[in-house]
Amino acid sequence: MAAANSGMSSEARLLGKPAGGWRRTAFEVIFEADTPAGRGFDLALLLVIVASVVTVMLDSVQSVGARYPRLFDALEWAFTLVFSIEYLLRIACVERRVRYVRSFFGVVDLLAVLPTYLALLLPGLQTLIDIRMLRLLRALRILKLTAYVREYRTLSLALAASRRKILVFIGTVAILVTLLGTIMYVVEGPANGFTSVPVAVYWAISTMTTVGFGDITPKTDLGRAIASLIMLLGWGILAVPTGIVTAEMTSRRLREGGRVCESCGSGEHSSRAKHCAECGAPLPKA
Repeated sequence: MAAANSGMSSEARLLGKPAGGWRRTAFEVIFEADTPAGRGFDLALLLVIVASVVTVMLDSVQSVGARYPRLFDALEWAFTLVFSIEYLLRIACVERRVRYVRSFFGVVDLLAVLPTYLALLLPGLQTLIDIRMLRLLRALRILKLTAYVREYRTLSLALAASRRKILVFIGTVAILVTLLGTIMYVVEGPANGFTSVPVAVYWAISTMTTVGFGDITPKTDLGRAIASLIMLLGWGILAVPTGIVTAEMTSRRLREGGRVCESCGSGEHSSRAKHCAECGAPLPKA
């Protein structure tokens, strides 16, 4: 049983695999990506998701959407039907259907198709003409990409494992911008646009993150010196979260996958492997 479940994702195990029949076959294709059929299904679904999101973007451009309204309507219904069939198949082929419907991706799958049907059911209600804004929720389909790309899961696990360090870092930055913003409020004052401490903190955040809107600028020499210090701090601070997550990802690869390929960075290799499964480069000795 352990060998049979080794290629099954955690999501698939939680939802329950049917014992046999067409439901088991559909389950293996839809939820398990370690077979040729499963990989083909995931790839096809990725392409459809990307195409649907591109269609939403193009339809939002007035000159394009007004020129080809029927084409975009036809494409919208085609994508909606594809995602509706996929959603119903997912419900039909799992054992724990309520768990899937209430899961994050179950809700995303529903939101990917629901706005189109709502717009169809409520076309005559002039007071609810803004219901068309719900069509923007179709862009949530891009969230479905995270379920089918392994690297997204690796990144999410690294972020989850680093959350305490990141929270401490964000807390430190919040204290720093509050302190520096308060100092700038005292130094510059309302006469130079720093009308309150919150406004000064907003300026400190935009300066430290190197955004620099320019709506508020220091006028005194001391204020400019403090601003220069905040800018320099910003360069160093922006690199800290990246370092935390990168270190966690490297550590996770070493713990879970064994050796890391020096050529492409892939870390899922057994101790007996001699060449990288991704690029074919020789692996370092264990």
